[in-house]
Amino acid sequence: MWNTIKQHMEAHPERLKIARVLIENGLSVRNGKIYLNDIEIPPVRVARVAGFDRRTVKETLNTIQNNQELRPIFQDIRSAGHSLKEIARHLNLGVVEITPTDARTPGILASSTQILAKNGLSIRQAIVDDPELSPEPKLTLIAEKKIPGELIPQLLKVKGVAKVSVY
Repeated sequence: MWNTIKQHMEAHPERLKIARVLIENGLSVRNGKIYLNDIEIPPVRVARVAGFDRRTVKETLNTIQNNQELRPIFQDIRSAGHSLKEIARHLNLGVVEITPTDARTPGILASSTQILAKNGLSIRQAIVDDPELSPEPKLTLIAEKKIPGELIPQLLKVKGVAKVSVY
């Protein structure tokens, strides 16, 4: 997906950056307008986040609307929903953040969740960064209670895991 977007916008780095902001935030483009699911977002808000002016956002929206390959990608994207990561400590939940050596290595999610399950931890949420969109993709698992420190060595033994942070 990202390669398609990049191919059509690489001549305009500012539009590519705006497209990245749209994708990273799950914002869709329909009829020349920006939406977070069904909530319309003013272009000026995206412009501020991307570091460009409203006109550049409008130009990006026009590029997307007028391109047969880009339109369906941006038209149908939706926000993946809320993340409990930032509020986990307020809810007495445990968080483990796993950085892979290569995010395309199969089994990291399965093996990591299996370790938590074998240790009696129920997973409330799993968030996996897309390796095409994130420069340093991570797997974030949020469990029903604090993650015991003794699970770190087990998680580090999972094939493809480079680093483990628990908080």
